[in-house]
Amino acid sequence: MQHAPLRAGLWALAGVQLVTGLWLVASPSTFYSAIADFGARNTHDLRDISAFYLASAVVLAVSTARPSWRAPALALVGLQFALHALNHLLDIGNSSPGWVGPFDLVALAAGALTIGWLYRAADRDDRERAR
Repeated sequence: MQHAPLRAGLWALAGVQLVTGLWLVASPSTFYSAIADFGARNTHDLRDISAFYLASAVVLAVSTARPSWRAPALALVGLQFALHALNHLLDIGNSSPGWVGPFDLVALAAGALTIGWLYRAADRDDRERAR
């Protein structure tokens, strides 16, 4: 894979993580109402979750300039997306409105697959650099 598409994917993913994290910090109630209503709202927990999103955004952004960070950063974020998707699969029928559960599951699963593809490219680049 060319480095430019991998870097573009890292920047795009960092942007998604940044926007999600900022939304969770700035307005946890609107985030909850829009896509996270799976039961009782806990604003503190929503802001705690934002810490992961914001930290991963920074690490992904830094990895665009530090190739050795790319595969590990993508592995961590990809694992988080996959586990998050699994959690949404388990709670798929508990969302309000009802369409949010299936939508979140599909979005998270698609994200995990995309991150997996980026991870493979980063890992391949790591192995090429090691030669």
